[in-house]
Amino acid sequence: MVRARAFSLWVTALSMAALVVTTTGCGGSGAPAAEVVELHGAGASFPFPLYDRWFKDYVAAHPNVRVDYQSVGSGAGVTQFTNKTVDFGASDAAMTDDEIGKVERGVQLIPMTAGSIVLAYNLPGVTGLLRLPRKAYADIFLGTITKWNDPALVAANPGVALPNLNIAVVHRADSSGTTFVFTQHLSAISPEWSTGPGTSRGPNWPAGIGAKGNEGVTSTIQQTAGALGYVEYGYAKLSALRMAALENKAGAYVEATTASGQAALAGAQLPADLRLFLPDPEGQEAYPIVTYTWLLAYRQYDKPGVAAALKEVIRHCLDAGQRVSEEMGYIPLPASVVAADLKALDNIK
Repeated sequence: MVRARAFSLWVTALSMAALVVTTTGCGGSGAPAAEVVELHGAGASFPFPLYDRWFKDYVAAHPNVRVDYQSVGSGAGVTQFTNKTVDFGASDAAMTDDEIGKVERGVQLIPMTAGSIVLAYNLPGVTGLLRLPRKAYADIFLGTITKWNDPALVAANPGVALPNLNIAVVHRADSSGTTFVFTQHLSAISPEWSTGPGTSRGPNWPAGIGAKGNEGVTSTIQQTAGALGYVEYGYAKLSALRMAALENKAGAYVEATTASGQAALAGAQLPADLRLFLPDPEGQEAYPIVTYTWLLAYRQYDKPGVAAALKEVIRHCLDAGQRVSEEMGYIPLPASVVAADLKALDNIK
């Protein structure tokens, strides 16, 4: 009976595979079946939970479209997009002019959502909200603060019994847009970081444990007592990680929430090229590490059906998709950004 069921599942899988590769055929009524369009994408792990939800919701309502998105990191996503091995890419670091110049088909950057990067930690037995001064967390990643009971951390956390425990720094091991955003922030707040490791998708880390993807960093934090690492808020929320309140530019300690993320975005206007970075946002209520994340589309596609399908998927993400962003741990786009994105879709042919 088990073998019969396994065979049945195998046959079903083969049938689905045949459906995916077949673009036309006959339905049960003798009428031609709708064309099946496949969209393949790869890139940032930062928005993966949200992208996965968006794409599944769209495909459920549009069975003639298949969307396959691989969470491989922003750097790998930009590479695959540049090499034309995918239909779209994704990156938390908007492509530079030099990178765009290497893509013959042209590039349309589309900010799809925004999110906060949090410092999540694993300190068994420690209760209460952990507060991290901006100089202190920069020094932790520089490797100059190595103990949880360092005087700078104790002073910022009265009443919290911080242990005499080594800080196990966790960082990305792959080329990462999340890393780019985080190190851009560190460069903005720390002269030592700016003149040392600097802003990069893959810096030379002074200390720590490397892990692949936001998924890997989350898992390593969970498994390592004394760990502190940077991760996208949605991953931390879904994994029930504890997150520190960070000192912002105004000197306030702020937790990552939808409201504090929106406060960070409110102070900056999206330019015409849709590339905007917020290395150290202004505002008393602003969370200090917030970023947009971009979908990378070609301006010219060889197959009209692929271009049309991708534009419809993007429209879904900018409309119904924004209504589920907050519950997934992301910041819904401001209306002005959605309007700019919809206008940019006209550039995709």
